[in-house]
Amino acid sequence: MSPFIIPFSELTAKDVARVGGKNASLGEMIHHLSPLGINVPDGFAINAEAYFTFISFNKLGKTLQDKLNSIPDSLENLGEVASSCKAFMLNGVFPENLKAEISNAYNNLIKKYGNEVSLAVRSSATAEDSPTASFAGQHESFLNITGYDNLLQA
Repeated sequence: MSPFIIPFSELTAKDVARVGGKNASLGEMIHHLSPLGINVPDGFAINAEAYFTFISFNKLGKTLQDKLNSIPDSLENLGEVASSCKAFMLNGVFPENLKAEISNAYNNLIKKYGNEVSLAVRSSATAEDSPTASFAGQHESFLNITGYDNLLQA
């Protein structure tokens, strides 16, 4: 089993803390609908551990936290802080082991669905819709992503 990648077909509701609600729900759909003859395309989740590995590898933890701590109660600089944090993330590089796992998972989908497989890349925060907070819609979604390089960028 990969430390960073989990196929949807292996996910259940018990995996929300590792992969978020959207991913866990896709796993549940595959488990419950496939026996009824309803086809749910497989895919894969890049888990929360991969995110923290990316942050650590790029030494972004303190940089991001310092930037977020600069937001006053008035939120007047929120847009600037968000843009800066996004730039930090986009300028980061993937550790080779994480890139290899993403490549392997992507190639498995190509084998299953063909070279023109098109992906949706979405966040699935592990606390997105908790009883005390909701971040739904906070992150971007990227649809119709084809090609490994485009997948990594998304």
